Amino acid sequence: MKKETQISYEYFKNSCELNDIENALFERAKQARENAYAPYSNFLVGCAVLLENGEIYSGNNQENAAFPSGLCAERTTLFWVSANFPNVKVKKIFVVGGPKEFNEKNPPIPPCGACRQSLIEYETKQNENIDLYFSSMNEEVVKVHAIKDLLPFYFDSTFL
Repeated sequence: MKKETQISYEYFKNSCELNDIENALFERAKQARENAYAPYSNFLVGCAVLLENGEIYSGNNQENAAFPSGLCAERTTLFWVSANFPNVKVKKIFVVGGPKEFNEKNPPIPPCGACRQSLIEYETKQNENIDLYFSSMNEEVVKVHAIKDLLPFYFDSTFL
């Protein structure tokens, strides 16, 4: 038996099409990207998270000469938020990434597989979808309305 999975998403040609909250997240993620520690790959990623209390927190990728000891922006940010606000739900996550040297041709940069698995953990924990936006510096944005849309066959605690 053959089955198919479809992913629904929104596409924004540039940040002018975003609402005020989405633009605020985009700007915070861009700012966080500038402070990323990526001396080996020169691939900078920033992340901004909107909590249900309206607060926005950001983080960035942190590399290490002893690969793979570094950590992606999404996990750096989400782990810090969860450690400091363990019972506050995450509403939106905005990721902006790309090479240090800006190139207009870079497409929107989605989270890696490890980040998707970590993000789905929090979406499952809070039993509520998290809007995920990802972009490059050229301001094209992709939005999915749930992490599980990017990882339809996810692993969670129900398998344990």
